[in-house]
Amino acid sequence: MAQQVLWNAAFDMDKHGNMEYLCDEAARHRMRILTYNIQGGIYTQRYREYITHSWKQILPHKERLHNLNRIATMLSGYDLVGLQEVDSGSLRTGFVDQTEYLAHRASFPWWYKQINRNMGLIAQHSNGVLSKTRPVAVTEHRLPGLPGRGALLLEFSEEKGNLIICIVHLALGHRSRAMQLDYIRELVSDYPRLVVMGDMNCGTETLEVRRLMKAANLQDPVSEMKTFPSWRPQRKIDHILVSEDLDVRDAHVLDYPLSDHLPVSLEICWPPGIDNDAA
Repeated sequence: MAQQVLWNAAFDMDKHGNMEYLCDEAARHRMRILTYNIQGGIYTQRYREYITHSWKQILPHKERLHNLNRIATMLSGYDLVGLQEVDSGSLRTGFVDQTEYLAHRASFPWWYKQINRNMGLIAQHSNGVLSKTRPVAVTEHRLPGLPGRGALLLEFSEEKGNLIICIVHLALGHRSRAMQLDYIRELVSDYPRLVVMGDMNCGTETLEVRRLMKAANLQDPVSEMKTFPSWRPQRKIDHILVSEDLDVRDAHVLDYPLSDHLPVSLEICWPPGIDNDAA
């Protein structure tokens, strides 16, 4: 199920309706992007903390905001950030909407949250996106399988298909994850310039991810670098998959272990025919 959504502005625009720093011609054809599962702002350093610190999934603690501030410092250097496991304002975060908080703290003028599992006052499990350029359109998708997983589709051009970014958080179970990847493949395979990124909970060597990459003509520029667990990475389950005709630079996994995942970042460049000015 797809739902068209409104974009949230974290700051006022100037009298012309644009952010001044978006007028730089050189910046129009480059985008520094990052994906990060922030685990609700929880700083995890070893496996046993999933048990000993499990109360942090329910109750607030003062270290969470400090950890978010450290994450915001790193995020501020990017043009677009996809977030997984953010909380949209519940008891455990002191009713702080983490996507909005990071947008303000890291100076992103545009942001959106997608609540995928609403547990009322206890938790608001969400995906989030922060951007320094306003997309032409944002569409929210509920993924098949057990409730609680979603995808966001962002369009950054006047003509559909010029630059599309899909942010996902997939299921842990193989059957549900396969259905979700089949759904995403049908959703994005016709776009010529595409980025699919997020926590996929599996590697790119799996059959279902390979089918997506083949259908959408995607490459994995950071295939050899592990992202989970952050304190001793053994698996690559966080990805930024990019269309083969986009120029990729500076692709790597960041040694920034403020969650149980490590963030993945890269820079993409595209031809002058694509216009990503603010709407």
